[in-house]
This record gives sequence, structure tokens and C-alpha cells, in this order.
Amino acid sequence: MPRPLPADYPAFYETYVKLVPEEDVLQAFSTSVSELKLNLSAISNEKAGFAYAPEKWTIKQLLQHTIDAERIFQYRAVCIARGEKQSLPGFDENAYASNADATDRHLKDLKEEMMTVRQSGLMLFQSFNSAMLQNSGFANNNAISVLSIGYIIIGHWRHHAGVLKTKYGISI
Repeated sequence: MPRPLPADYPAFYETYVKLVPEEDVLQAFSTSVSELKLNLSAISNEKAGFAYAPEKWTIKQLLQHTIDAERIFQYRAVCIARGEKQSLPGFDENAYASNADATDRHLKDLKEEMMTVRQSGLMLFQSFNSAMLQNSGFANNNAISVLSIGYIIIGHWRHHAGVLKTKYGISI
């Protein structure tokens, strides 16, 4: 299965897709599971409540955001793989983050949930045949393919891992 083409997803997702050099989405998912585990192990309890600037997310809020986003992307993938023709809703990541209130969550629980969601994504994409991966639909009124959603899921975390390194000082 070739990589998704730029026409297969909205241009604003290019930031994430370009962070996935792997040519096979299943190989990328497989690699991402161990990569994610290493990334998460670098985050200490002492840093969990740290935000690098006022009005920026804490590390726990960032993790909750990535959990929410992966679930939404997976939902979009399964809907489109199954032939959904209606446009799936968008989401306001900042509203979701403020309503999630990750403040009282334990970092260990967020890490475990993130790993579980990623494993679920791997299993979901393993269940898709090549025709399903090529299915296209609409999310937030933008055309998108199932295959490109897989690349977006993986690239989304890689983007945030880079933010953890550069903005939060986490040695990933």
C-alpha cells in the first residue's frame, strides 16, 4: 500500500503526514507503539503539571489531548472504512482540553491510556483491507482517506513528542 498522496487529506495535516517516513502504515503503527512507550517513559511525575508558558497546556493536558485526538481519528477511520458518506464532525481541541480537566488525573493513568489507545489503533488498522484503506469520506467537511488518517494519527503524536522535547524540556 503506497503512502497517501497530498490530495488524500486536507493540507493542514501535512505537518503530521511528513513526520511519518515509513512507506507502510502498518509498519509505521508497529514502530510507533515502541516509540510511544519510550517517549512516555521519559515524562516524570515532577514535570506532569508543567506548562512552558501561561495559557499553554500542562504535560498532562497535552497527553489528554493526544488521547482524545487519537480516539477521534480512529472513529473517523472506522466510519469512512465502513462507507460513511456524511461528513463527520470536527472538534475544537482547546475546548476539549479545558473540558477534559486532566489536572486530577494521575500521569501513570494517562500514559497507560495513551498506550492502550495506540494499541487499539494498530489493531484497527490491521483489520482494514486495502480497499478499506483506500476509502475516502469527509471529516469536518474535508475529503480524507482512511490511509491518510493512519499517517495523521502517527504524525500527530510525533509532532507532540517534538513539542515535549523543545518546549517542555523532556529528553525524548
